[in-house]
Amino acid sequence: MATHREANNPTFSYVEPMPWPKDVPKVDEVGATSAPLKSIAFFFGQFCQPYAEDFMLCKNENRDPEHCLKEGRRVTRCAQDLYVYTYKLTGSIQKIGEKCGNEWDAHWQCLEKNNQNLIKKIPGSPEGQPQIHEKTNPVVTRLQK
Repeated sequence: MATHREANNPTFSYVEPMPWPKDVPKVDEVGATSAPLKSIAFFFGQFCQPYAEDFMLCKNENRDPEHCLKEGRRVTRCAQDLYVYTYKLTGSIQKIGEKCGNEWDAHWQCLEKNNQNLIKKIPGSPEGQPQIHEKTNPVVTRLQK
């Protein structure tokens, strides 16, 4: 327990004390987690390709995050437009599965439950041998003096 300050256990959501400057336009979040976004990534890539390419070109020009805020916001707006477009076709983003025979819903939930097909691979580890974190009985010996 800290003795030099009081414990801080807020029961409300965090509010940023320094808001964005007025010249930076506000963009709402897309409102989806990574699994549904990964599941719809092929459609997103085709639908938002021009904005995503502009953003990546901007990031290659300058690694400063503030430099590419405008392009990043365009990508976010395009993702929101994709959701609105999908909403008009199906009723809502959650209802895509109803029109597609629940394939989309099953796909993103499968991704969510199976770690989104991410694997841990240590760079430089020998090929054909199990990774150190996958060994069931690693050899542990005494330290040499």
